[in-house]
Amino acid sequence: MCRNIKPLLNFEPTATDEEIHDAALQFVRKVSGMHHPSQVNETVFNRAVEDISHATYHLLNELVTTAKPKDREVEAAKARERSMKRFGK
Repeated sequence: MCRNIKPLLNFEPTATDEEIHDAALQFVRKVSGMHHPSQVNETVFNRAVEDISHATYHLLNELVTTAKPKDREVEAAKARERSMKRFGK
């Protein structure tokens, strides 16, 4: 999985449209191997991002969990701590 794609399920507040779009964009970039598509591929690339954003939105809204919602600040602190352990200062 692309390391830049963050889990979006079960956060309070819920994932924003921008977060969903950014995850879809990262996925399409990873799968296509393109960071910026050429003009000839731009329409297909952007349509893929929108299709995946749409599917992700529905997935997140339809999944059911009994876990307590995660706090964004707590999760960000955990990520910083993991990064410090992995890469140092």
